[in-house]
Amino acid sequence: MKVLLMLQLFYLAGCSTSRTREYAHHGAAMFADLTVQEMKAVRSYLHGIPDMKLTDARSKTLKRNSILLMELHLPKKHEALRALDRGQAKPPRQARVIILFGDQAKPNVTEFIVGPLPSPRSHQVRTIKGHKTVQFESRPITIVEYDHIENLLKKIAVQAHKLIFESTGGFSYVNCSNRCLTFSDIAPRGLAPGERRTWIMLQKFVEGYFIHPIGFEVLINHKDLDPDKWTVEKVWYNNMYFDSVGELVEKYESGEVEKLRLPDHNDEDFYSTYIPRGHSNTPTNIHGPKLVEPQGHRYFIDKNFVEYAGWSFAYRVRSSAGLQVFDLRFNGQRIAYEISLQEAIAFYAGDTPAAMQTKYIDAGWAMGSSTYELAPGIDCPEIATFIDLYHYFDTDKPLHHKNALCIFEMTTALPLRRHFDSDFQGGYNFYGGLENTVLVLRTTSTVYNYDYIWDFLFYPNGVVEVKVSATGYIHATFFTPNGLNYGTKVYNHVLGNLHTHLVHYKVDLDIVDRRNSFETIDLKYVNFTNPWSPENFIVQSKLHRTERKTERSAAFRFGKKFPRYVHFYNSNEKNKWGHNKGYRIQFNSHANSVLPRGWKEEVGISWSRYPLAVTRHRDSEATSSTMFTQNDPWEPAVSFEDYIRNNENIVNEDLVAWVTVGFLHVPHSEDIPNTATPGNAVGFFLRPFNFFDEDPSVASRSTVIVRPGPDGQPKVQRWTPEVIGHCVTDKPFFYNGTYAGV
Repeated sequence: MKVLLMLQLFYLAGCSTSRTREYAHHGAAMFADLTVQEMKAVRSYLHGIPDMKLTDARSKTLKRNSILLMELHLPKKHEALRALDRGQAKPPRQARVIILFGDQAKPNVTEFIVGPLPSPRSHQVRTIKGHKTVQFESRPITIVEYDHIENLLKKIAVQAHKLIFESTGGFSYVNCSNRCLTFSDIAPRGLAPGERRTWIMLQKFVEGYFIHPIGFEVLINHKDLDPDKWTVEKVWYNNMYFDSVGELVEKYESGEVEKLRLPDHNDEDFYSTYIPRGHSNTPTNIHGPKLVEPQGHRYFIDKNFVEYAGWSFAYRVRSSAGLQVFDLRFNGQRIAYEISLQEAIAFYAGDTPAAMQTKYIDAGWAMGSSTYELAPGIDCPEIATFIDLYHYFDTDKPLHHKNALCIFEMTTALPLRRHFDSDFQGGYNFYGGLENTVLVLRTTSTVYNYDYIWDFLFYPNGVVEVKVSATGYIHATFFTPNGLNYGTKVYNHVLGNLHTHLVHYKVDLDIVDRRNSFETIDLKYVNFTNPWSPENFIVQSKLHRTERKTERSAAFRFGKKFPRYVHFYNSNEKNKWGHNKGYRIQFNSHANSVLPRGWKEEVGISWSRYPLAVTRHRDSEATSSTMFTQNDPWEPAVSFEDYIRNNENIVNEDLVAWVTVGFLHVPHSEDIPNTATPGNAVGFFLRPFNFFDEDPSVASRSTVIVRPGPDGQPKVQRWTPEVIGHCVTDKPFFYNGTYAGV
């Protein structure tokens, strides 16, 4: 009878596990990015509405109504959980669409929710929390607007042709053949809401032009929707300000302005290229180590659903902000409903007007749509699974980004755990070791000069690592002696400007279910009489737990002492030893605040005040930033501070952790030609804290145990084949790098 009961329990457990996996697989499609067909259907539907008067995004006039962005609109969490936890029908798929209404008496930016997909029949206005409006001037800049800026720059360059030609050793903006100039534009575009004034600096158009400033910067007012009415408000040349291009040219010709003389165009101008130079001590006739999969993949992918070593999750790449993971489970138990990139900023300092104005807020540049092709063997191992992405931003048809995301398993070349048990007589009792392999989900964002490598890493012991590695070109300005207060001279006439990178993540933890609580754990010294030697005292550390009951008590400011452990747990679910099942967040970050609290642009990035803030989940608090914050940080459409201002209860509730990581970068000569990734990676770990009864990786059959046999010879115990099969792939290296409409 007892045996029969045990068999029934095993059968029910197996059925439950199977159902859990089936529901997760079933629900993953809710989070999949829009397909090409869905994008085209949404565009066709909206363009078919006469009242909207939509025209092409590439129409040359700015006085037009056009689609700026199209991406998936996420379902409400409680609706999604019905499908994920009970296998019920998925809510209808919908698109989030941003339309620029420039052809109206009062131009505006309006967001719509369009559905159901794949055959949309209706639309409704999407309101922002607090029913805030988006000023038209805060819209992201488009290619058409860039075209008009370039036309104005050509007029400026013609007017100042002699000055520019002489200053740069023969470069010009027009009729330039192989000695051309280009530009970089700075944001935010002004000093107050409603402005659209941009500092633009000219650079030599060579490979790596970002570090070739020529010392010529202009401030253009391009607020008016008629480009013929745009004006030049200021000019900066050789550390001097002028009210117009004409004034500069006149004073240049009269000798009132000291003339710049950059070195003639020669091989030195290629210091920004990747072309090898200098002596190398590495043999060039043989390849270095390669990652191999002797018997093929050990992970499973079905569209946007991934399984690996007990893990399962769904993923998407949001065009506005980037990589997201949903419904993260280990052995069927949910750990997080969502872990998503929200925003990345780089705030600079400098001596030139462009440098002192540079405060990049990257979602405003559609950071998520900047996911270009990944190179096999460099960006990802050759054995990786490469996946195409599709984006709809500032376009008239979906853009196809080939091989823009990759998934692969890798060895860390470090044991997950090991022990050598010495007998202290020249021998050993046993050796035990387990190799450490992880699954990596990776994409990149190249936001003009900087490249961000976004990683999610899934370890076999229930640990998740979320990481960003920064590389690409530094944002450099023209060198002035005073510039050394704000950076480092990295080449002739080039200053690498100091800046701080901050990255914000949303971590919607569901430890087993939605009923979670949050505590911090610190240490306190205790002093008591030694029980076995009463004339002495014991001083030692004692755990000090603080339950955080409200949102304000769980918002930790930069500059204040941060708790040693931050612990999220489910008080309704215990492990075998009676502890609340939980996870903790462990930081790998050197972040700090970038501006004083409440100072102008800081209002738009109020999330940057906190390395960690914990709030109660609200569907109306889906993101901490928007793509409009870049050009209106002073009165942002979404204010993160509002999320914690109401100070809601967070005990036994659905909790969201908002995590800020980052680092200060003081550029140095080794940033030429590029910033390298070592030392420039930050992020955080989600680590189980009594979630399991023991380390779940003990189930891994990759363990190796060695014991001395009776004859003294080592006896190896293993659960995987001893002989590894064939090696590296024979596929040739291939890389294209193009992306186009489909």
